[in-house]
Amino acid sequence: MPDNTLDYLVIGAGPAGLQLGHFLQRAGRRYRILEAGPTPGTFFRTFPRHRQLISINKKHTGWDDPELNLRVDWNSLLTDDPDLLFTRYSDRYFPAADDFVRYLGDFAAAQAPHITYDARVAEVARPEPGGPFRVTDEQGRTYRARRVVVATGVTRLNTPQIPGIETAEGYDTFSTDPAGFTGMRVLVIGKGNSAFETADSLVETAAVIHVAGPHSVRLAWRTHFVGHLRAVNNNFLDTYQLKSQNAVLDGDVTRVERRPDGSYLVTVSFVRADEVTKDIPYDRVIVCTGFRFDASIFAPECRPELTIKDRFPALTPAYESVNVPGLYFAGTITQSRDFKRGTNGFIHGFRYGVRALHRVLEARYHDVPWHGRTLAADHATLAAAVLERVNRSSGLWQQFGFLADVIVPDGHGGARYLEELPIDLAGPPVGDGGHFAVTLEYGPGHDQVDPFDIAVGRIRQSDAARADEGHYLHPVVRRFRNGVVEAVHHITENLENEWTSEQVHLRPLQDFLQRQALPIPA
Repeated sequence: MPDNTLDYLVIGAGPAGLQLGHFLQRAGRRYRILEAGPTPGTFFRTFPRHRQLISINKKHTGWDDPELNLRVDWNSLLTDDPDLLFTRYSDRYFPAADDFVRYLGDFAAAQAPHITYDARVAEVARPEPGGPFRVTDEQGRTYRARRVVVATGVTRLNTPQIPGIETAEGYDTFSTDPAGFTGMRVLVIGKGNSAFETADSLVETAAVIHVAGPHSVRLAWRTHFVGHLRAVNNNFLDTYQLKSQNAVLDGDVTRVERRPDGSYLVTVSFVRADEVTKDIPYDRVIVCTGFRFDASIFAPECRPELTIKDRFPALTPAYESVNVPGLYFAGTITQSRDFKRGTNGFIHGFRYGVRALHRVLEARYHDVPWHGRTLAADHATLAAAVLERVNRSSGLWQQFGFLADVIVPDGHGGARYLEELPIDLAGPPVGDGGHFAVTLEYGPGHDQVDPFDIAVGRIRQSDAARADEGHYLHPVVRRFRNGVVEAVHHITENLENEWTSEQVHLRPLQDFLQRQALPIPA
């Protein structure tokens, strides 16, 4: 009988699942993608609720290099087809979610055709330890696969444990028509983008709007984490600070009471003002506290360990479950690897993570060498290769501090220059004989500095000796041996992100590589 076991079963035909499907299709692997809905991108048919994405779509860059353009195109998936760039689908800097759904449909048809729709997964099981996975959908269809890749995104609401919160309205179902809130007192629970997106939409109609949560509001333009509050959603802060009847409440909502007339009485314990607790009346309460990974589909023998208050699967540097071999993850649910620091939670970041995952799978199971090239292992050649990459790469740019180019000397006067590995990936192809890792990173304390305060100390962009003091994005080269960092070199930050100066950028890097050259084994 023919073996019907797939090489890979991918759960979810959102952007991560389609991106992986593209790579698997191109590599000729036996795969199938299961999608719960009737078309790709089911999540984006509902969210964000106000139908405007906050992922930027910059069409006019002045560059003709498609790799550089991906630095400011946060929605396109990786493909060689120039017609399948999202910039062809919308002119808007913050595009409409419906345009992205249309884009995903076209991408799926052209790049990842092996999709079964209306196939919501009911169970992922592994009847035999170490054997193939058995995946069953709600239609009763069963699939066998040697490896499973979960790319479902975060599909469950992250509802806080507050007495009475079940009587409030959820972000997933509340009416987004502002007219329905005219003259009302409204509480929005949560301090992320969905909360402020919701509050901002009600400014013209609601009488009073409060946004509540126990943590400080963090602004993305200061922290460089795009999941923090974005400027496009923070107009509400003006209405608070300029005394327009709205407020941000810093404290815990400890009780939500629905009263007989349909209004609410909400108890808030403030973290300021000597822990004052106050009961505040509202007409409407909306819960906007984000999402979490749904692990309910896994049978006990292959249930992945969870982390970060059980919101995400716990992963190895190879995007594999820490406790279930052969179970991999792709997309926004990989953000446990760089939670609230990097970009694995977002399309412009995880598209490169998916590419790295595919390279892991190709190397582990199909003996395909990691993407790279062979160079002479002299300091001049390697320095030129590093600057060539940091001046052009979109992967290092978008996955700052997480993906690294790796230089592995071969011990015979040559070196392999490998592109975009997870920086903490151990074993092949990195090995333990010593290597260099090249990243783009922000400087220490960058998220504590007001970038608009000219009184804050600045280094001169020509001062290579003080490059490690730079706050903004710049290249960093580390020498590793046996997993330990032995030396670090920072390349001076640059306003235009062009590291091309022979005096400031190239020569100091050459000197570092020459000083730290790895010995050739006997």
